[in-house]
Amino acid sequence: MRCDLHVHSVASGMFDAPVLSRICRESYNDPTEVYERLKHLGMSIVTITDHDSIDAVEVLRRYPDFFLSEEVTVKMPSGTQMHLGVYGISERDHAEIQRRRNDFIALLMYLTERKLFFSVNHVLSGLTGSRDEEDFLWFASYVPAFEVRNGQMWPPANAGAEKLARRLGKAGIAGSDSHTIAGVGRTYTEVAGARTAEEFLAGLRAGSGVSCGAHGSYSKLTADVYRIIWAMLCDQPWTLPLMPLAVFAPAFTAVHWLNEIRFCRKWSTKLESEEKKQRLLWQLDSGLETNLAS
Repeated sequence: MRCDLHVHSVASGMFDAPVLSRICRESYNDPTEVYERLKHLGMSIVTITDHDSIDAVEVLRRYPDFFLSEEVTVKMPSGTQMHLGVYGISERDHAEIQRRRNDFIALLMYLTERKLFFSVNHVLSGLTGSRDEEDFLWFASYVPAFEVRNGQMWPPANAGAEKLARRLGKAGIAGSDSHTIAGVGRTYTEVAGARTAEEFLAGLRAGSGVSCGAHGSYSKLTADVYRIIWAMLCDQPWTLPLMPLAVFAPAFTAVHWLNEIRFCRKWSTKLESEEKKQRLLWQLDSGLETNLAS
């Protein structure tokens, strides 16, 4: 059974950057088109992991092989942000997850209580900003899975994530992280013997997932940026006067790509040089204890 566990649609909302947050969406993928594309490429079951949103469910709930998931933007105890993939949720779960997402500990307790499967996405990427060493201690102790193959990450970042997951005894998952229709279903997870979404998720929990498909590259990222620009123009023709700025897209993606390489190398080296440390809930500083008690 195959499933792309990291896919975006138009429901992911606006691009999280100054100016662009007013005019450009994270993705212009139509949910139904995403579903049809995934099925065409051989996905046995389908989910969409929009940023802090489950709006795509409105048009996809009619399909029996669709299950609900989301990519949650979470605030860590250190103050940094990370993306957490949460799978097989209900609409009620979504509401509670969104209520708790600015408090990692509170969210962690809810996900654990509900026995929901979740993963740290693009663990060696600087996509969500800076990272703190303490964050990795939390990941090591309490997150059951790491995304070890992301279709937008350069191969060494995926290899580093897989190595880290193996060393920490984490389940590994894979997904395209595609914000355009071109990459949907090109990176996915396989679970042998599963027949339903429930059995597929049980296989992931047991560590039976196999990561398959494409890695990312600079050219792939740049092509996707141009696809999003074109989709923005089609959606909002008044942005046409801004089109000359598109010539700078390769420079923008080059800076981003180099930053990703720097981030990955920094943390891969740092994590490899340290012993695994467990982060336990009773080993909190006074500030975290106060937050937890409240």
